Amino acid sequence: MHILLDENLDWRLIRYFHANFQVTTVSRQGWKGMRNGELLQKAAADFDVLVTMDKGIEHQQNLRKYAIGVILISARSNRIQDIQPAMGKLNEVLREVQPGHVIRVTGR
Repeated sequence: MHILLDENLDWRLIRYFHANFQVTTVSRQGWKGMRNGELLQKAAADFDVLVTMDKGIEHQQNLRKYAIGVILISARSNRIQDIQPAMGKLNEVLREVQPGHVIRVTGR
């Protein structure tokens, strides 16, 4: 499974994903600063899931038209120590997320 971390997440979160997932970042792809629609369109060609903290993404975009699932992390901040508690649940739901759908996980 190919996973893309949005630019609002620390790249060091990669170490908290199960080893069988291939994870990279928006920044490493050279896509930093892209609008959500363009990002989703490009990401859908090579990735199965976008992991983000952008709460507006599901309201600003018609996610059903993109062949990529979205996992939305809800945490106090985007600092690793606030997101790390959500990583266990995130690793579980990665196997369930379907293209065009959003799954929410919490770090609280």
